[in-house]
Amino acid sequence: MEYVEPVVGIANCLGTPVCKYLQYHRKLNDYVRNFKRIREELNCKMEDIELQLKAELLRPLGKIPKKGVENWLKDVKEMIREAQAVENKVSNGRYLCRACNGKLVDERTREMKEFLYKAPNASKGLAIDGPSGGLPLLTSELVGEEAVRNEIWACLMQEEVSKIGVWGMGGVGKTTIMKHIHNDLLKEQRFERVIWVTISKEFNVMKVQDNIASALKAKEYLDKEEDKVRRAAILSEMLKNAGKHVLILDDVWDKISLEEVGIPKASGGNGCKLVLTTRSEHVCKYMGCKVIKVRPLSEEEALILFLSKVGPNIVQCPTIMPTLKLVVKECAGLPLTIVVVAGTMKGEYNPRIWKNALKDLKERIGKVEGVEGEVIERLKFSFDHLKDEKVKDCFLYCALYPEDYEIRKVELIECWIAEIFIDKMDTRQEMEDKGLTILKRLEDNCLLENNSTQFGLHGVKMHDAVRDMALSITGMNPRYMIQAGLQLEELPEKEQWSPDIEKVSLMYNSISEISIDVLPTKCQLLTTLLLQHNPIKKIPYSFFINMPCLCVLNLSYTEIESLPNSISELKNLTSLLLCDCEELRDLPCLSMLQELKKLDLSSTKIEEVPEGMDMLIKLRYLDLRVHTLKEIPAGLLPKLVHLQHLGFYENNEKTSLKAEELEPLKKLECFTGRFEDINEFNKFISSMKQSKKNLIKYHL
Repeated sequence: MEYVEPVVGIANCLGTPVCKYLQYHRKLNDYVRNFKRIREELNCKMEDIELQLKAELLRPLGKIPKKGVENWLKDVKEMIREAQAVENKVSNGRYLCRACNGKLVDERTREMKEFLYKAPNASKGLAIDGPSGGLPLLTSELVGEEAVRNEIWACLMQEEVSKIGVWGMGGVGKTTIMKHIHNDLLKEQRFERVIWVTISKEFNVMKVQDNIASALKAKEYLDKEEDKVRRAAILSEMLKNAGKHVLILDDVWDKISLEEVGIPKASGGNGCKLVLTTRSEHVCKYMGCKVIKVRPLSEEEALILFLSKVGPNIVQCPTIMPTLKLVVKECAGLPLTIVVVAGTMKGEYNPRIWKNALKDLKERIGKVEGVEGEVIERLKFSFDHLKDEKVKDCFLYCALYPEDYEIRKVELIECWIAEIFIDKMDTRQEMEDKGLTILKRLEDNCLLENNSTQFGLHGVKMHDAVRDMALSITGMNPRYMIQAGLQLEELPEKEQWSPDIEKVSLMYNSISEISIDVLPTKCQLLTTLLLQHNPIKKIPYSFFINMPCLCVLNLSYTEIESLPNSISELKNLTSLLLCDCEELRDLPCLSMLQELKKLDLSSTKIEEVPEGMDMLIKLRYLDLRVHTLKEIPAGLLPKLVHLQHLGFYENNEKTSLKAEELEPLKKLECFTGRFEDINEFNKFISSMKQSKKNLIKYHL
């Protein structure tokens, strides 16, 4: 193959007129110099336009790039990459013929000149006004709360009120009220922008700065700045240029320094408002807010909300209604508790079960002291009524994610399958369908909130109070250690790794090193270890020695370059997830991991399939979408007869397949990859038809 390209290149020159051919041959160096000059001009033009575009997007905020500008920048970057490839070819003497090189360089030069000619006219502006001052938030029905809602709205309209603190106990409806007000502000258009940022219990200055900048569509201006003080100065300038706006900080747990974040002082003079929601009246007062308390619903409002969730037909059951009203009373007017308990009792028409539910609620509340404890017990009532232990496990798994995290539904179901909460089904499609059914049940019971992630994908969230309930359960039985998203820089101390821990979540932290001094020594029951999204670079050999029951190991989005050989000792491992470990180049022999069902090596830097892969005959899910992979060993895939999901990088010609390699995979449902040619593709389709099987998903 190494001789084919030069020969083809020479053949392409044969049709060129002789005089032009000789000119290409004699003046190759001139053509190359002109080529480099035009490329440099194009690069400078691109950088100038990018700089001006950034300036236009920043002042004032709310603008977006013109579509033509976006397309031109995208195409030019691709053109410059191609130009560099041409220069490499010519300088390396890839073509044997000088004339061919001259022709290639001349053609690319003409194309770059065309791009220069079509460059956007900066004098006419590169950006246009974007959509309105924000996007409406998904929210649930609001029952009652009219008085407090009107009070907050009145304060927002008053020039003399610049900071508003909305406080009340967990589950009383603060966030729901503010979501409705947020959406009403967008409709009224009295402010140029309405910005919503969730703070959460573990306050992180840089995360809050990023979230505000993202809402302003200007996060790129903070990305390259690591100093908190300079970031605050940049963000302050952004907000000052954002015009008359309302900044809503939801779920503030403790007093925060607005100056440290970069939030300029709100005042009647600049027309800007700051609203925060919190469980603490003290936080409101400390931050100089106009204090507004959200109180529980009245008995009448609580009953209306309960009936709207449990179903209207229940009122036709006179034997149930007296008990139902007492159940509502036990919910203490808290909207969250009301909708969760109502979701649990929905469709239940047996008076005895209603009486038992009332007795259960009263007993739970009588056992605890304090308002927060009572809320948790009321929510536990719904959890206990799930009955199915697998569904309970699926719910508790959601608590392994950081607080306020938007969990993608597809990702969550994959995790449930990996944990074998969903198993013993013939096809992956059946398992995914079962996962969606469980999600629907948890949403119907109001234990999970249906949500769209920041990228518009279908997701779910846990309400703070519901997560507190889940953590109270996982703190006892089953035992989880959950320290996700807490900005940890090292592993928890040895003392925290108790012998009865079953699952550990340390995802989304800043752990870069695993010190030998804090290695766990007694995790005999540990089945799940989640370390994804940490800048971990190296794992000591002894780290896995005391984890004999480990089944799920997630090291995705870490900076590891290799795995220790001790991973081979994890004989019960069923899922090994190394997605987007972009520095990972080497893996030890995997032949001992005979229980492995899922292996994800996508977007790593491995060049060879790990040794011992042919022994992993229980594999159902294999993702090798790796552009650096040099080959697929002959005879490997036919041995992995249980594969349901298989992925290779489509643009990697070195992992092109023949149909005969996939023919034995009778259980395959999802395939991503490429075939050697169209004939192999047709053979594959033909074999699928003969076996009367259709791939549910495929990318070829």
